[in-house]
Amino acid sequence: MKADDRFYKIDKDFRSPYARDRDRIIHSGSFRKLEYKTQVFLNQEGDFFRTRLTHSIEVSQIARSITSTLGLNEALAEAIALAHDLGHTPFGHIGGDTLDECLKEDEHAFGFEHNFQSFRVVSSLEKRYKDFDGLNLTFATLEGILKHSYPYKKSFLPAIINEQFNLDTHPSIEAMIVDRADEIAYISHDIDDGINAGLISFEDLKDSTLVCEILEKVANEGVGQENDEMFRYRFSSHMINHLVYSLLKYSKGKVEIGEILTATLDSKTKISIGFEPELETKIKKLKKILFEKLYQHKNIVIKMFAGKQAIKGLYNGLMQEEKMLPKFYYEQLHVRNKHRVVADYIASMSDRHALSFYNEMYGKL
Repeated sequence: MKADDRFYKIDKDFRSPYARDRDRIIHSGSFRKLEYKTQVFLNQEGDFFRTRLTHSIEVSQIARSITSTLGLNEALAEAIALAHDLGHTPFGHIGGDTLDECLKEDEHAFGFEHNFQSFRVVSSLEKRYKDFDGLNLTFATLEGILKHSYPYKKSFLPAIINEQFNLDTHPSIEAMIVDRADEIAYISHDIDDGINAGLISFEDLKDSTLVCEILEKVANEGVGQENDEMFRYRFSSHMINHLVYSLLKYSKGKVEIGEILTATLDSKTKISIGFEPELETKIKKLKKILFEKLYQHKNIVIKMFAGKQAIKGLYNGLMQEEKMLPKFYYEQLHVRNKHRVVADYIASMSDRHALSFYNEMYGKL
């Protein structure tokens, strides 16, 4: 046998189950669409700003670093992180909230929730196999996608989901780490994007003790003025490092090294994956400042209002005339609830697809 032939004799998957999950997620159509879904700024506003895709990659990188250091399963955390936003609608959280309102106004009890939608994407909506729906992921990955953010139990989820995944219990520690990695990522990159867009400045954030501490570290490096690109980069780097090292310091002694904590604890049990109380308070204060000064900035509110009208218009139009649905979704009307088919189609859209389709329906928005 030639040396090169040995690579063709492998009769088993050389990947771990969670690495296989990660690969299936990366190669899914829903993952690719994240490139054109809003994080805070609409995709067409510039090439610099984060999208759901770049955000998911950043969350994955942070989660991998933390789990690797704590001796946990890096591939499981990576799979959950890469999939955690697959269920997001166009136009960020306002799009999901609007779709939820539309469904509930039509008395569709379960409404819309992006974590559950992410779970539905990988468990049923993606079509990659002849004999079954979904991506055929492991239970731990599915559970982590469904339950990675607290609170785990959500009253609007179907009873069968609660029976299968026991929403009274914690997910794996890897899933909880993804939740904190998500927080670390968006805090740092939303500041970077907001300052780059000229909507906020570091001066606006100086009521935050945490921001002031990081600014002092950057200033000591002598890398330029606060509005310089390198200064922003160094700020983001220091912010991420500070939060990651703080989480590791607080959590390391409380995690059983080398083992995954399975979902055997009730939802009232405290799991020490996070930050010391003083830092938790500083983070909450910073998030409040970002909400008031960035997320509620006039320019952001205008864009999100336009997105909200687009979601409403798409939903109402498709409910009135279902023949506008693509063939794939139209054929599902024979076996599935019309409200959910329409919602699934809208949720699958990128921002630009949603705007283009809305404009085609009603004229330019």
